[in-house]
Amino acid sequence: MSTFQRENDAAKSLFRRLESAVTPTVSGEYSHQRDRAPMASRLSFTHLRLEAELERYRAECQWDKMPMVIDQMKAARFHEDDDYGTLLMAEVLLEECLQDNMDMLQTSTPLTEKTHPRLSRAKGHLNTILGRGLLTPRYLNEALLLMAKVHYVQGRYRDAQGMCARVGLEELTRDEQPTYHLRLLAEAFVIKGLSLDHQTVSSVSRVRLSEREEESLSCYLQACDASLSYLQELDKTVAAPHTKTAKASLLPPVDVDLGYFLQASLQSAYLCLLQRGHLAQGAHQLRRVLRVVEARGSQSFRKSAARKLAEVLLSAVSEDSYWPPLGPPPSSWLHREGAAVSKDATYPTVKPPQRYSTDCCFCPQDVLEEAVLLLLITESMASGEAVISRLPDQAEAREASLQDANSVYDLLTIGMARRGQYGMLSECLERAMKFSFNEFHLWHQLGLSLMAAGKGVGAVSVFKECARMRPEDPSLPLLAAKVCIGQLHWFEEAEALSQSVASMGEEAGELLPRAFLSLGLCYSLQASDATLKADRDEFHIKALRVLSKAHSLDPQDAQIAMYLALQLALVRQVSAAIEPLQAALNLRGDDLHSLHLLTLLLSAQKQHRHALDTLGLALSQHPGNFNLLFTKVKLEEALFGPAAALQTCEEMLQQWLSRYDVSRSSETDDSSSILMPERTEVSPGPRKPSIHLTLPNFQDASTGSLSPSSVAVSRLESALSEVSDLSSVRRQGPTYIWTTLERIWLQAGELFMGDGRLKEAQFCIAEASSVSPNSYSVLLQRGRLAELRGQLDDAKGLYDEALAIHPTEECTLVQMGRLLVKTERTHLGEKVLRDAVQVHSTSHEAWSGLGEALQSRGSSQAPDCFLTALELEASCPIRPFNIIPREL
Repeated sequence: MSTFQRENDAAKSLFRRLESAVTPTVSGEYSHQRDRAPMASRLSFTHLRLEAELERYRAECQWDKMPMVIDQMKAARFHEDDDYGTLLMAEVLLEECLQDNMDMLQTSTPLTEKTHPRLSRAKGHLNTILGRGLLTPRYLNEALLLMAKVHYVQGRYRDAQGMCARVGLEELTRDEQPTYHLRLLAEAFVIKGLSLDHQTVSSVSRVRLSEREEESLSCYLQACDASLSYLQELDKTVAAPHTKTAKASLLPPVDVDLGYFLQASLQSAYLCLLQRGHLAQGAHQLRRVLRVVEARGSQSFRKSAARKLAEVLLSAVSEDSYWPPLGPPPSSWLHREGAAVSKDATYPTVKPPQRYSTDCCFCPQDVLEEAVLLLLITESMASGEAVISRLPDQAEAREASLQDANSVYDLLTIGMARRGQYGMLSECLERAMKFSFNEFHLWHQLGLSLMAAGKGVGAVSVFKECARMRPEDPSLPLLAAKVCIGQLHWFEEAEALSQSVASMGEEAGELLPRAFLSLGLCYSLQASDATLKADRDEFHIKALRVLSKAHSLDPQDAQIAMYLALQLALVRQVSAAIEPLQAALNLRGDDLHSLHLLTLLLSAQKQHRHALDTLGLALSQHPGNFNLLFTKVKLEEALFGPAAALQTCEEMLQQWLSRYDVSRSSETDDSSSILMPERTEVSPGPRKPSIHLTLPNFQDASTGSLSPSSVAVSRLESALSEVSDLSSVRRQGPTYIWTTLERIWLQAGELFMGDGRLKEAQFCIAEASSVSPNSYSVLLQRGRLAELRGQLDDAKGLYDEALAIHPTEECTLVQMGRLLVKTERTHLGEKVLRDAVQVHSTSHEAWSGLGEALQSRGSSQAPDCFLTALELEASCPIRPFNIIPREL
């Protein structure tokens, strides 16, 4: 039995007797020097109490409390025949000196005895102790480690390595050792490793350099495990103190202040691996330390390790090269890093810490999931530990906690943006607002995340707050204006924000043309919404003026040139629009909106063949763009008839099905901890779609084996089944996905009606209705179908419902007006058509319908309406110009 174990057993026996109210005197052997003492056979309770306090203070690094206990020990004449008290005093002086000079240690700046008197005194004590040689082997090891620490902080790395080599590690790794011995063990390993790294090696000694790197890495790995074991053992001693007295139970837990060497022992292993380019082994080491059972003093380290692991995963590990957290690194990674197995398997530790069990635990499925989960845990810790006090003496701590939080939120932004999780990101950033007063970066990130998540109202408020913090930055009001225009349709608010930037003049710099562009878009959109012709004309004039100014300020901006051309097209100055559009295409020949606008301008000039060729070029640059495909359908209908256009509709349905994975809507993978509400990409590999999107064909079979009625009944039953399938699908993803599908079905139905195939049209409209039963577009097409079948009352009811949803929709007003005229309700029809002309003054169909209404009652104004309709039709595009989105 070891000396220390006999001491411990004696102490336990003593405490049991104290509980029985018996004054104890305990016999036992304690050390070699006590064998020579006159009272070797009996020890007082005071002696045991003082030694227990010293061990606790050394374990908890409470150096300020040790001098008082050392004085008590000297007054009681304990250890008077050795240098134990001097050793403790040297340790106190050294550790206090290191605590006061953490910045110098972190920058590897040597400490000198001349400028640091406590270091000088500690070194003097240690030289005296080692020179006299009165200490037992246990305390001699401690003195050697302290001297190694002194040599290291003074920059004498070879001497520090030599001192570490003289330490008998077997004395520090025995069972039943005091807790602080684990701290000393960790410091011994890390000092040796750091000393090896700091020593220079000649360039020709490559073999020796490799050996030294391997030796230092081995030291770091063992130092990390020893320090984690120390923190776990320290938690046990605090949770269950040796004594059971009331006084001991009332002692509050003490927060451990990890010194430089303990912090280095925890972090050096993975930092060394990462700095040497061993990313897989560095990530593996980080995963190992994060699986260690958490201790009170390791929370800060775990936060740093989790953030570092997330950083490595996001920056260096792809989806294909990811490996599970519980497994070893792939052999391909290890071979690339010049290793056969991971370093932790090569260098087994002498003091392994306790780790969590991996049974029935959650395991991330991919690299982004693991990184985001790590960062969410880190974010919770960082926001909980953030300093919110605004007192001046807390400024430094507040700045440190803010930088810590900033790094976490920046990584969260990278990880969540890859998954499109902007809503969750904005929620995380909102939690950071409690400690982010006047912190521009976090506010700016919050605004961007809210904008990306579609939370426009919050985004505008945040960007306004950012503009208050930095009034000289013109980009902030423009970001708010972008949200107002694109998401909220707050055109007056966007106008005010854009005007604030435009009023800055030259101070706005290169953003001044963009401010006028934003202002022009606001005027243009207000013109489209205006119900009075005078207001509409005024807004169009303003839009043209500011867009022309923006173009003159920056003629090299392709977007400004394109929107100037669009504004000219909206006021039917088709020929004038060609010039700025040509400039835009010269700057950006593959721009989607510019090519689309050129197609519409050619169609307005009735050059449908050239327009279709231009559209083919646009589709080659932007394949699968549904807005272009809808225009292609219209052009093909005008050139080749409805039958040819229906083929494009069929292709659009198949593209929609292949792009948006609706079959997985009810088969969501619940194993992932991160929700993916916008997971719309088709899954790899062959699959059988649960919904069949094909156009109907109720024509006679070529073989004549089925009658038309039986074919129709069969296809209608199939249609009803498929509609039921589509209606039962749980809607996922953005609304525009389902709006696009609705528009495809309605376009196909319109073509079938134009071809006289009303049954097929009914099928398509039913499909669209299953997607969006309350859409005004669906009600309009149902009304048209009823009108073609002669069901005029039903048609009027459906038009009324559509107008109740969208009172100013052009096609619905025209259809309703013409239906009223047809049913001899001429005056009411004229009123509806005049409303259509008032709102849509460039609609030739509305003017033509009004002319028909006036002609039916013999009005002399009818010819003027027909002439206006002819003039407008001459410059009418195949689809309205306003299908080009107007946004920043």
